[in-house]
Amino acid sequence: MTTADHLALRPGFLRDLLVAPHGPLARLEVVEESTSTNTELAAAVAADPQAWPAPALLVAEHQVAGRGRAGRGWETPARTALTGSLLVRPEVPRERLSWLPLLAGLATVRCLRATAGVEAVVKWPNDVLVPAPGADEGAAVEQAGWGTYRKVAGILCELLPDGGAIVGVGLNVLQNDRELPVATATSLALVGAATTDREVLLTALEESFAQILGRWQDAAGDAAEAGLVEECVEVSATLGAHVRVDLTGGGRVTGEACGFGADGSLLVRAADGTTHVLHSGDVRHLRLRDGAPAATGPTSGSEVPAG
Repeated sequence: MTTADHLALRPGFLRDLLVAPHGPLARLEVVEESTSTNTELAAAVAADPQAWPAPALLVAEHQVAGRGRAGRGWETPARTALTGSLLVRPEVPRERLSWLPLLAGLATVRCLRATAGVEAVVKWPNDVLVPAPGADEGAAVEQAGWGTYRKVAGILCELLPDGGAIVGVGLNVLQNDRELPVATATSLALVGAATTDREVLLTALEESFAQILGRWQDAAGDAAEAGLVEECVEVSATLGAHVRVDLTGGGRVTGEACGFGADGSLLVRAADGTTHVLHSGDVRHLRLRDGAPAATGPTSGSEVPAG
């Protein structure tokens, strides 16, 4: 199947489902092509804030210069992925906005488990993984550092000067193995998901994120009080693993990922008993708690719809 064979998203149909009063969004726009939906949404909001009431979603059928965490770039073939960015203005203390990547990851996992029937998990801080094709039958090819898991989605959150935030989520839906950038990536089509209908997935994703965001705001951004820390732990592929974290500013920390901090940071207990509080970095899962080879490799960011 070629890109031309993939169905286009229907903006009017999606607005009827997702824009108020019927859905959680205030505005939804679908464009044929975008360099980076995060970049373009931020520019649009800066140019005319009144035109973009939150929550507002910008989705691109073809993203040609997407940005991941730490400035990594990526591109998807047209109409094969969900690529978009959501403007949010959570009524929570600004220091608690650091929970957004984990909450977006939780929403993505909930969506994929319920809608696509895949056992997705989150790798801190911003990757969503699924079992590789053939993993259930023991036929999946092991990838060094990744085992039999593959990355299906990535998240990129960026704060705006006015206190808002943009949440980008990139979900691989219809790509074949030749259309994926690396061997450690996959798509919902390749893993035999129950649905690869991008409109169904987008609707479920936005509704999932709106529900989680509402709970978080009701608790004034206290993820523990909202019961969201427990849920983030339940879907985490990182906690309990022996990890190596290459820090953004240089240096490296190795130890057991033992919990999340109050701000969503990763707690890593080193061999000498020191607990390191990490707010960013490239995580490689070296070993699971039981000594089996780890299922996941280095983290990387991505962007698209949000919910």
